Amino acid sequence: MILSDLDRCVSGDGSEVYRRVFADEAVFALEREHIFGKSWLYLCHDSQLKKPGDFITTYMADTPIIVARGDDGKIHASVNSCSHRGLPVCRSDSGNAKRFVCPYHSWSYTVTGDLASIPQERHTCNGRDRAHLGLKPVPRLAEYRGLVFGSFNQGIESLDDYLGDMRFYLDSYFNRFPAGVEVLGEPHKWRLRANWKLPVENQLGDVAHGPYLHATLLGDSPAVPEIDNFGHNCVPKAGHGAAVRLMPANAAPQDIAWGLEGMAALSGDPEFLSYLLEVQAQAAEKIGPIGARIKGLTYGVYPNLSFLWSNSTLRVSHPRGAKEVEYWSWWVVPADAPDSVKTLLRSNFTHMFGPGGLLEQEDSESWMQQLKGSDISYMDDRPLYYGLGQGEECGHPDLPGLIGSSYNEHYAREFYKRWREDIASGMREGG
Repeated sequence: MILSDLDRCVSGDGSEVYRRVFADEAVFALEREHIFGKSWLYLCHDSQLKKPGDFITTYMADTPIIVARGDDGKIHASVNSCSHRGLPVCRSDSGNAKRFVCPYHSWSYTVTGDLASIPQERHTCNGRDRAHLGLKPVPRLAEYRGLVFGSFNQGIESLDDYLGDMRFYLDSYFNRFPAGVEVLGEPHKWRLRANWKLPVENQLGDVAHGPYLHATLLGDSPAVPEIDNFGHNCVPKAGHGAAVRLMPANAAPQDIAWGLEGMAALSGDPEFLSYLLEVQAQAAEKIGPIGARIKGLTYGVYPNLSFLWSNSTLRVSHPRGAKEVEYWSWWVVPADAPDSVKTLLRSNFTHMFGPGGLLEQEDSESWMQQLKGSDISYMDDRPLYYGLGQGEECGHPDLPGLIGSSYNEHYAREFYKRWREDIASGMREGG
C-alpha cells in the first residue's frame, strides 16, 4: 500500500470508512507497524501482580508478552520468546515463578527477563555475552490508577500526556473507591471472525444500537430514556472516548451510585446497598462534584482497551490478522468491598457480557456479520457511513473534550481520523 491509498481507507473528515479497513491484510500489516508498534497498549492491572514472581502472559497486538513483578518490586515486561530457538518460555496464563524455562534446551530466564543459565554451556569453550541474550524487553512501561501499559516505541510521549483528558473519565471509576480496585480471577477469552476495530468502536460510544439490537432486553428499559435525557458521547482526545450519563445535581444517590445497575441490585441485600451508597456519599471528595455525578456507560483508550461501566469489565481487542479477533475480558471490583458484595457483583459481570452474555452474543454476531459485509469486493466503492451528528459536537461547561449526544458518531470519526494520521505519519517517516 502507498500513502495515497489512505484516501481509499478513511475520508479526511472521518465520515466515510472504506470496507477494506476491516478486511484487508495489507491494512493490518500497517496497523501492526504504525499503530500497535507505536502506541501505549494495555498490559494488566497491578493487582494481578501482588508479589515478587507473580506473572501474567498477554499480547501486544500479536506479540506474546510476559508481565511480571521482580524482586525489586517493579513490573517488567518481556517478549515471550527464547533467544536461542524462539520458543515461548512461559506457557501459563498466570502464576508465580522464579525462572521461565524454554522446553527445548532448558535455557532459563529470570522473571525480569535476564538470561540465568545455559545448560549446554559447560560442554563448550567459547564465552557468551549474556547481557544480550536475555528476553527482549518492552522498552517503555507506565501505570495510571493501577492500569499498566507498555509501548514498543522508546520515544513515545508520557502515558499522562497520551491519555490527556481521558484521565478525568478514567478517574470517575478507577479513583472512585476508597481502596481502589482489583482484578479478580482469570479473563474470559474467546475468538471471533471479526476485525479488532469493531469491538473497540462499539465501546468507544456506540450506545445508540442498544434499543435496536438489544430491543428484547432494553427496548422498554428505563435506561433508554435516561441515556436520551442525560447521555453524552465524549471525545477527550482523538482516539479515546467515553459514553457517560451526567446525572442532575439533585439526583438521588441510588440513581447514580455505581453497582446498582444490573442483576446484583435485584438481591435487595442490605449490606450490598449500604456499601455502594457509602461509596457514592464519599465520591465528591474523591473525584469532585462533577465526577461524582457521572454514571458511565462505555470507555475506550486508543487503540484497543475498553471498559464497561455497569458491568465493571476491562476488555482488550487482540487482533489475529485482519479477519479475526481474540477478545479478553477481566472482572474488576472495589478492592475493599466485603466478600458478600463481591459475590453479588459477579452477576453484573457474567449475565450480560462475556462469551455467554445475553448482550454479548448479539454484539458478537453483528461484528462477525460486519466482516462479511466488508469483504464484498463489489462494494469497494461504497464506504461505510459514519456521519451521524457530524458538526453537532461542541464544548461542555462541565465535561472535558468535544461532547455530543449519545447518537452522535463523532467518537468513531475521531478514532478513524487518528488511525489514518498514525498510519500516514508512520509511512512518511519510513520514506
